[in-house]
Amino acid sequence: MTNLRLTIDTAALAANWRACATACAPGTAGAAVKADGYGLGAQTVVDTLAVAGCRDFFVSSWNEAAALAMPKGTRLAVLHGVQAGEMGAALASDAVPVLSTPAQVAAWRAAAPERPCDVMVDTGINRLGLTPAEAGSGLLDGLAIDVLHSHLACADRPDSPHNPAQLAAFRAVVAAVPARRAALCNSAGIRLGRDYYCDLTRPGLALYGGGTSPVVRLHARVIQVRAVPAGASVGYGATWTAARDSRVAILNLGYADGYARALSNRGAILAAGVRCPVVGRVSMDLCAADVTAAPAAEGDWVEIAFDLAATARHANLSEYELLTGLGHRYARACE
Repeated sequence: MTNLRLTIDTAALAANWRACATACAPGTAGAAVKADGYGLGAQTVVDTLAVAGCRDFFVSSWNEAAALAMPKGTRLAVLHGVQAGEMGAALASDAVPVLSTPAQVAAWRAAAPERPCDVMVDTGINRLGLTPAEAGSGLLDGLAIDVLHSHLACADRPDSPHNPAQLAAFRAVVAAVPARRAALCNSAGIRLGRDYYCDLTRPGLALYGGGTSPVVRLHARVIQVRAVPAGASVGYGATWTAARDSRVAILNLGYADGYARALSNRGAILAAGVRCPVVGRVSMDLCAADVTAAPAAEGDWVEIAFDLAATARHANLSEYELLTGLGHRYARACE
């Protein structure tokens, strides 16, 4: 039994994917399900989105690929390619590698020249990928390239000059390298407009509630309610002092569960529909909330205020960090 619950709104998840797919038409939208579906459970996400119509999925590693049972008619790509020692796993899998270095290209050509692959080209983020010169040098000749990828560095800044520069560089590569499809955009890239969509997009955060319909709800159990007199403090460092006689609920939730320490004296819960502030310092397994105005009692379940954008601002974290940091101590359920 756990005192934490994470509920996934699968209808919202599917609706968010459909919104991305509609925006990108006549191209198609895939789904990034790496990091265990951004912390929500990759298998649940894949199954939900496959029913909604998604056919292209992306993970980071062969371990992530092996953990998934892919629905019939779907395609899984491994974004980090094939490292030394991974070729056996790659050849045993139905997943497709996204090759990103000359050594990976050479290894794949030697091991499975007839099998489809994807290729990543770095057009300016200086992360994974062949250089445009490498991609156009003949290195890729003869490979069965399904998707030619690149990745935007500043898609979350629509006015950045990096965006059109990368788009132009990618278009030049696409014109020079035969591939069945091209893919450039993540969630933020989709918001840049039709010029950036290409044939396939790779939304991630937008599927899970980043700027879209909320998908995650968190609940924690009240394990004690304390009477805290005016002038007494709560938690490590005595960072909150009661201004009046107060009732304080202690929750089985802390930074080990992805509830950031930075939310100390900044977060909130909903107890019987009443918004109550988190008070004192968030510790590893516990946090406290002032429930003086709410009818909270020991054993009650309360909802954690978890609007992604607002919580990210309060915690000084990215929305990606919030989702992927939720950990495994929650009992997960779908609705």
